[in-house]
Amino acid sequence: MNMRPLYHLFAVLCCAASLNAQATVAEKPAAPSIALAPQAPDIAAPKMDPKTGEPQVAFMKAHESFVAIAREGKARLVFLGDSITAGWKGQQPTWDKAFGKYQPANFGIGGDRTQHVLWRIENGELEGIKPKAVAIMIGTTNSGSDPADGIARGITKIVATVRAKQPQAKILLLAVFPRGSKPDGALNEQNEKLKQVNAIIAKLDDGKSVFFLDIGEKFVPAGGPIDKAIMPDFLHLSGKGYEIWADAISPKLAELMR
Repeated sequence: MNMRPLYHLFAVLCCAASLNAQATVAEKPAAPSIALAPQAPDIAAPKMDPKTGEPQVAFMKAHESFVAIAREGKARLVFLGDSITAGWKGQQPTWDKAFGKYQPANFGIGGDRTQHVLWRIENGELEGIKPKAVAIMIGTTNSGSDPADGIARGITKIVATVRAKQPQAKILLLAVFPRGSKPDGALNEQNEKLKQVNAIIAKLDDGKSVFFLDIGEKFVPAGGPIDKAIMPDFLHLSGKGYEIWADAISPKLAELMR
C-alpha cells in the first residue's frame, strides 16, 4: 500500500491545526484593565495594579525590603519619597559623600503618591528604628489629578504620622520640586499647583520638630525654563541635579543630626 498520500494528508492537517492555534493565540484579547476606585491623597492606600486589582508586586517588594531595613534598627536618617528620591540609588558617590556618615536609608519608590507613602509608614517602614531625622519630598505624582489642598492634606498627614511614630526625629520637609513640560522645559500648570501645595505645607514648619525647606530655585533659577542638564526630562534629576540637592540640604541636615 502506498502510504505517501496519507503522510501528505497528515502533514497538511497538522499544518492547518498549527496555523489555527496560532491564529487563536493571536486573536485572544488582552486582559481588560480593572476600573480601580479613586484613591484620596490623604487616606493611606497601597499602589494598585489595574490588571489584577491587587497591590502592585514591585511596590510590595520594595516596601517589604524597606521594612526589613527598618527592623535592622541602624538607620539614623530616613528619606521618604517617590522616584526622585529613589533616584539617589543611582548616585551612590554623591549620596555617600553627603549622607553616608548618618547611616541613611532611602525609602523612595517610583510613581508613589502621598497616599502610598502614608500607607508604607503606617505598615512597618518606621518600626524598629529611631532616626534622628526624616527627610520628606512627595507630591509631584499627585499633581496630575489631585487638587492642591488635597495633596497638601496628604503631606500633612504623612508629617503627623512620622511625628507620632518617631517623636524624637526632626523632620526636614522639602517643598515639592519644580517640574516642566516637554519639549521646552517651561514650567507648566502642574508646577503652578505645586506652588500652592508648597505654600500650604510651609506652614507646618514649627521651628522645633518640623523644618520646611524650599530649594526649588536651586534647580530652576528665576522661574524657568528648566535646564536639561539638571532635569533631563524636566522632572527627574541628573547627577548634577543630585549634587545640587545634596549641597542645598547638607547644612540643615548637619544641624538636625546633632
